[in-house]
Formats: sequence, C-alpha cells, structure tokens
Amino acid sequence: MKKLLLVALAAIGGLLVYRQIQADRAEQDLWTEATDSVPAGSGTSA
Repeated sequence: MKKLLLVALAAIGGLLVYRQIQADRAEQDLWTEATDSVPAGSGTSA
C-alpha cells in the first residue's frame, strides 16, 4: 500500500513540475513576443 501511495505522489509531483515548466515557457513566449522588434516591411508607410 505504501508503494502505491509513493507512486501516486511521484506522479502528482511530476505533473506539477510539468505544468510549471509549461507555464514558464508560455510566459517566456509572451515576453519574447512583446519585446521583439517590429520586423521590417510590416509598417504602414507606403
């Protein structure tokens, strides 16, 4: 019974770590998009 509990706790811990990594990656993508310079040719000057 103890082994099953340890496996369950390990799985929950792994899931939490995975979700935190995904959240950090998504936040980094947002910061990258927000701070990137505007690509040439995308302006409205004609």
